[in-house]
Amino acid sequence: MALADVDVEIGGLPAEHRLRIIGDGSVDDDGKPKRMGTVWTASAHIITAVIGSGVLSLPWSMAQLGWVAGPSTLVVFAGVTYYTSVLLTDCYRSGDAVAGKRNYTYMEAVESYLGSGQVWFCGLCQYVNLVGTAIGYTITASTSAAALYKANCFHKGGHSADCGVYTTMYMVVFGVSQVVFSQLPNLHEMAWLSILAAVMSFSYSTIGVGLSLAQTISGPTGKTTMGGTAIGVDVASSAQKIWLTLQALGNIAFAYSYSMVLIEIQDTVRAPPAENKTMRKANLMGVSTTTAFYMLCGCLGYAAFGNAAPGNMLTGFGFYEPFWLIDFANVCIVVHLVGAYQVYCQPIYAAVESWAAARWPGSDFVVRQYHPFGADRFGVNMFRMVGRTAFVVVSTVLAILLPFFNDILGLLGALGFWPLTVYFPVEMYIRQSKVKRSSWKWVALQSLSFVCFAVTVGVTVASVQGITQSLKNYVPFKTRL
Repeated sequence: MALADVDVEIGGLPAEHRLRIIGDGSVDDDGKPKRMGTVWTASAHIITAVIGSGVLSLPWSMAQLGWVAGPSTLVVFAGVTYYTSVLLTDCYRSGDAVAGKRNYTYMEAVESYLGSGQVWFCGLCQYVNLVGTAIGYTITASTSAAALYKANCFHKGGHSADCGVYTTMYMVVFGVSQVVFSQLPNLHEMAWLSILAAVMSFSYSTIGVGLSLAQTISGPTGKTTMGGTAIGVDVASSAQKIWLTLQALGNIAFAYSYSMVLIEIQDTVRAPPAENKTMRKANLMGVSTTTAFYMLCGCLGYAAFGNAAPGNMLTGFGFYEPFWLIDFANVCIVVHLVGAYQVYCQPIYAAVESWAAARWPGSDFVVRQYHPFGADRFGVNMFRMVGRTAFVVVSTVLAILLPFFNDILGLLGALGFWPLTVYFPVEMYIRQSKVKRSSWKWVALQSLSFVCFAVTVGVTVASVQGITQSLKNYVPFKTRL
């Protein structure tokens, strides 16, 4: 019997009947190949998804918040992220947590618990965030590539050399590379790229922590304060202080964002024990490890640079010595973002191409695969080639027009934090657990959601204001690092 047939025939049976039918252990209760994920693999996936380019902005965020609010904010966001992630893990199965129907994606879970009307809102938030992340990664990669050139220029010409460089060229080169990698059909064909990207992420983050620690010990260090940047000294006015503080909150929210892929991670976990029990441990391990790493990166970076901390910590070490280590860190960032870009964009490609195939099933342009070199494994599809290339071109042009690292990160954090990290997990949990309206638990959950919504609105307004201010003095295609 084929796996597809097993899936159809046993999907609606009670758990004990399904387990009897698939007693040979080769498939799971849904007829798919046996899942083999553990607490350790799930924790690794979470850490890999969370620790990304957002870590580079943490010293700047700490500078806006200071020694009191900075670490406290990291702890608060960690606690909220962990709690709502636990709520979300309980929604992996509809109904019974052990034998209920599996939801393979975040949107499937939303549809199962909240209905099709909410799916549109979820999809909008998810895909806007994914597109925004592609733009943000293009900006970050070009900044690091330009920093690589600048470090070598200073090493050869001395610290007084004119080593300013336009970032537009590097954005175009990064876009060209993404056009090539985007032609790979799906994530299964680029597992090696994701693994390499994860290694690079840990490498440059560790280098950032090490350089910050070395500068903190040996000096010189910047001035730090309990309240962060001072009005009249580091920032011009109290209004600017508020805007920058809100942007810092958005950067921290972006650094913790992984809810949009949590259900997909949980779908890799084996059972028994129940998947939600395994994922609770994985969430705790993942968020705890990430928070400890963020504390090191944010606090040491702030100690090294003080209130003048740069938006991207690796561009703040003067581009000087040890130039080879800074070079290596920036290479790691670029390589990581090449893979991370694909991880975030492949779901967009898959959604558009699935819709097009269903809409025009008889179109050769949409569905036909060409094998110009006789290779069966990799085929060329015209719709995929044109559509993905167009997406990369548009995202690259938008990155060139909006090369504002911190503002973009803050906006991405705002767009994804409340709806994907808080609202949907809370609403699905209320529906699943049948929490009574107006009960103390319902009030507490809705209060949490409202506070996070208020933070999201504030961060969104501040990020848009920051982008608007940056645009006043911005000349397109003339951004220099």
